[in-house]
Amino acid sequence: SLEQAITDEEKRIAGFEAEVKALPDLREKAADLGADAIVGIDIDYETVGSQGGMLMVSVSGTAVTVK
Repeated sequence: SLEQAITDEEKRIAGFEAEVKALPDLREKAADLGADAIVGIDIDYETVGSQGGMLMVSVSGTAVTVK
């Protein structure tokens, strides 16, 4: 339905915005560890809440140093 399509689009946009905010945090944490790069970045999305009204974004990766 159109109502569902709008909701899906809003979730997609919210996920992108959360991703844009989360990646700099990941870079900062890796730099604090002395890493040169992050490999294997994984971005997961999950709706939470009684009616799926919230979007949880989890970003992880492996901080590495290059020799």
